[in-house]
Amino acid sequence: MNIVVPIKQVPDLVEELEIAASGKDLDREWLKYKINEFDDHALEEALCFKEAHGGQVIAVAIDGEDVDKALYTAAAKGADRVIKITGEVADNSHAHARALANVIGQLDWNMVFIGVQAVDERDGQTGVILAHYLGVPHISVVTEVQQSGGGVEVVKEFGGGIVAKLEVQPPAVFGIQAARQTPRYVPVAKVRRAMRGTELEEMDAGSVDVTAGSEVVRLFKPESKGGAEMIEGSPEEVAAKLAEIIKSKL
Repeated sequence: MNIVVPIKQVPDLVEELEIAASGKDLDREWLKYKINEFDDHALEEALCFKEAHGGQVIAVAIDGEDVDKALYTAAAKGADRVIKITGEVADNSHAHARALANVIGQLDWNMVFIGVQAVDERDGQTGVILAHYLGVPHISVVTEVQQSGGGVEVVKEFGGGIVAKLEVQPPAVFGIQAARQTPRYVPVAKVRRAMRGTELEEMDAGSVDVTAGSEVVRLFKPESKGGAEMIEGSPEEVAAKLAEIIKSKL
């Protein structure tokens, strides 16, 4: 089976983040970017599936900061094709999903593995909306995909530690929460070899005329409002004090 993996570059959260003068975005002048953690897991799960069952892994990314490096890194890890999506695409999940669907619809594919969310996404719905545009089923919070007969068996997490196994007949979109193993590391030298030996394909995003979505009105850093209150005493005294605090908040 052929698996398409959309990947996205996001700000590295270990950096000191500053708000731009507009108050609606981060100051991106000195920001460092990295592959979205959940997309990295989606790529790893796709590579594991290919190694076990064959097929191709196709990494795609919408043009943006350091996106070429991200795609070459995917190639160094084992992706068979890497595609950069060019054109004007608004920075929201609806527009991204539309652009991805326009390109994926032109490929020979069976499954899409996409990170369940991104650190800079406001709704975490790109995978869901992408499945809608492609007209295929979607399952989110997936931790493993295995071939089963003519279809696939998917491990999905629910709240409260409940895990389910679902059988799905592709084509389908899966929102990957975590791969079955830690995403593989590739040294810089291998990425450089991929840059020299891998064809970076480009495809146009096509018409991305979407009116849904949200707009950032204001960004601000959380305000500091004092520290924690430490409660001392016997278990009975601590319990009584906690009950008193909770009652006062009701």
